[in-house]
Amino acid sequence: MAEQVMTQAPGNVWKVLVKEGDTVAAGDTLFILEVMKTEVPHEAESAGKITKLHIAEEDAVDVGQLAMEIE
Repeated sequence: MAEQVMTQAPGNVWKVLVKEGDTVAAGDTLFILEVMKTEVPHEAESAGKITKLHIAEEDAVDVGQLAMEIE
């Protein structure tokens, strides 16, 4: 079953550390948001392959926005 990775805070995408097709392990950092001058890492909850990115560096995002999908 595909995992949908959602943003956990509103902010700006500072760094995307994966690309479509990458394989990740549970706990790997996928991307980092800048939230009020603080870096907030978002990690994979499960292992799998990145199938779709919905964010890019410098995007402004809201809480609960779909960032990427892992299968």
